[in-house]
Amino acid sequence: MELVKDRIEKYAFGVCQYLGEKLNISAGRVRTYFIYLSFATLGSPVLIYLFLAFWINIKKYIKKTSFLRD
Repeated sequence: MELVKDRIEKYAFGVCQYLGEKLNISAGRVRTYFIYLSFATLGSPVLIYLFLAFWINIKKYIKKTSFLRD
């Protein structure tokens, strides 16, 4: 079970982990809230999740390329 959990967390963009670190709460609690919101609003937070995943990846790419130029 831990292997499955680790794989999902590794390949799920890290959005919940990122938000948890920024808000100073556990990533599991962020995931739980995201799931509840998705059910309550018929899936619209999925669009927010995908946007945040895109934004986080762009930030990582910019940091990586600026590090390589220096």
